Amino acid sequence: MENVVLVIHLLLALSLIGVVLLQRSEGGGLGMGGGGGGGGVMSSRAAATALGKITWGLAIGFIATSITLTIFAAQNSAGQSLVDRLGVPTTESPVQIPDPTPAPNPLGDNLLPPSASDAPSTPPRAE
Repeated sequence: MENVVLVIHLLLALSLIGVVLLQRSEGGGLGMGGGGGGGGVMSSRAAATALGKITWGLAIGFIATSITLTIFAAQNSAGQSLVDRLGVPTTESPVQIPDPTPAPNPLGDNLLPPSASDAPSTPPRAE
């Protein structure tokens, strides 16, 4: 049942995208406003109304299938957590607090570059 609703949901999504792309742009924001008044079977106003109604119907169906899929997902995961599904064993103590003392540094205590005061007093001889 869940797969059937998922397929219907995907078909509604693709149909909704197609119908929205078919509609005429009213704002002309990209300069591609609809055109023409030619005479056809349907006037431009009637076509806009029909596409608007189809868009509303597809949107309502899309929302309904979204809610249905959410209900299916909630029922499938009831009483289970992600840790239960992974099979990770839980420990008896809830939290292990790490030791606050830092580990000794294998490189030594002074990790800063040498300063001018650390330079030798006499320059090395060139050989």
